[in-house]
Amino acid sequence: MKVFQSYLVHIFTVSGVFLSFLALAEAIDGNLPLMFFYLAIALFVDGIDGSLARRVDVKKYTPNINGEILDNIIDFLNYVFVPSFVIYWLELVPKGLELLIAGLILTVSCYTFANNNIKTSDFYFSGFPALWNVVVLYFYILNTDPFTNLIVILILSILTFIPIKYLHPFRVKKLRKTSLSFLLIWMISTVILLYFNNLDEIILNISFSFWILTNLYFLLLTVYRTINNEAAIS
Repeated sequence: MKVFQSYLVHIFTVSGVFLSFLALAEAIDGNLPLMFFYLAIALFVDGIDGSLARRVDVKKYTPNINGEILDNIIDFLNYVFVPSFVIYWLELVPKGLELLIAGLILTVSCYTFANNNIKTSDFYFSGFPALWNVVVLYFYILNTDPFTNLIVILILSILTFIPIKYLHPFRVKKLRKTSLSFLLIWMISTVILLYFNNLDEIILNISFSFWILTNLYFLLLTVYRTINNEAAIS
């Protein structure tokens, strides 16, 4: 039974490949809301598949499959490859720089995925964790101009190599319930801003305010954890 469950977990992880393909197809068609939908499902899969793998002990019951490598391949597709393609295909940076910037994102992200010290002992990310799918989402929601996008990408590329600490809401134990609550609020407000922009302006403004609030929470955790390197949050 445990062997069967272990293979089911791996199949669950592999579903991210198909989601990546669907997201890429929608990006080619310019349907970013649907692309974000597929990437969001992939993000959810990535957020819980590790916990499922540890619960059923896949290393013990399916030792022939390296779930970490499998997970990294799929994450690179959804977190890096599809977003870099979107930036290139939809010209989200100044004209003439699309290919160069896409190549920059792909290159620096290879370092992220190859970095043995990408996670701290308390499971924070050390250095920008190649969340380019979220970056493109923010470009879309905030409707930023190509030059602003370029500056943000360049800054985040540099931050890839600087050990600033970024929260992993599913893995970091301290303040986990609070962080997951803020993550839920972020997800709900993001869905409203993406898919229900025909709602009353008051509702949209409230949703945007909550969206900003959740981002401030994660930003404050990043600053606090980076300054307090011993993770003294209680």
